[in-house]
Amino acid sequence: MTSPTPPATPAAGVSAASRRRIATFVLDHLVWFILFIVLALSSLTIDNFFQIGIMMNILRQATFVGIIAVGLAMTIIAGRMDLSVESVLGIGAMAAALVVGTNGAGLGLPVNTWLTLLMVVAIGAAIGLFNGALIVKLGINAFIVTLATYIGVRGLALVLTGGQSVYSLPADFKAVATLEPFGIPVLVLILVAIYVVFSFILTRTRYGRYLYMIGGNQTAPFRAGIPVERILIVTFMISGALAAVAGWLLAARTNGATANLGIGLLFEAFAAVVIGGVSLTGGVGRLSGVFAGVLLLSTIDTSINVMGMPPHYLQVIRGGLVLVAVLLDSFKSVIHRRYI
Repeated sequence: MTSPTPPATPAAGVSAASRRRIATFVLDHLVWFILFIVLALSSLTIDNFFQIGIMMNILRQATFVGIIAVGLAMTIIAGRMDLSVESVLGIGAMAAALVVGTNGAGLGLPVNTWLTLLMVVAIGAAIGLFNGALIVKLGINAFIVTLATYIGVRGLALVLTGGQSVYSLPADFKAVATLEPFGIPVLVLILVAIYVVFSFILTRTRYGRYLYMIGGNQTAPFRAGIPVERILIVTFMISGALAAVAGWLLAARTNGATANLGIGLLFEAFAAVVIGGVSLTGGVGRLSGVFAGVLLLSTIDTSINVMGMPPHYLQVIRGGLVLVAVLLDSFKSVIHRRYI
């Protein structure tokens, strides 16, 4: 007579639960582990890598990609996409520089620096409103709409200046990018403040909860009475406004603007967002992970520059990172389905 099979011990259940918790933690924070590995490798190949100057440069370089990555991440969390952020950055920089710049195509108008900020925020939000209205009200695919905006807005920057550059901005404008209170660049403080504020919005407000719900399920939020259309339009407006702010800061950093300013930043922001754990299927992701992704890209760029490698190596690495980001997103989805 065979003996009955003994029941599973509690230890087995605890072990499975622990395994799930560990796997979830590792997948959610994978980008931080990768960042630490890259920092360690950089310190082994570059003398005195961990010095204040290099660390501040990494953060300073991360500012512009980091800010547009916030808006891009929010649209992807909502299950949409905003390819126009790079061009909105460019038009924001060009508009501000065009108004107050004194050389090139600059008009040299005596406009207060902070009024130029309000102006570019309004421009970015208006472009976001245009994108959101076409996507939500007319049901046009977000990829198509924002790709068209990406092309059109970049062309608009050329139209505004006739292809000329704008430079020689007022001292108070440039000071935004050069001041370093307590040894910390203002650019870094702005970047950190934006991530703190929008992390709070996404995790602690009704708007943030609704955004995740919309990205995670395309039909249930409508049935639950959530104002989906309004939230999506606001999200695109936020994305546009943030991109314009990044352009304003970049103009201050470069003391002017050109029609091709910021080209390539979209791909870096996209890589940072996906490497940072934001799923392309929507409804999943944290801005803390995006921040780590931005720091990872900036660390790689800075390390290559310090080592004196040719600039075209960066293009190869950035292209590879975009591919790795997409593959990583798919890999994480498979792991979650099979083992978590």
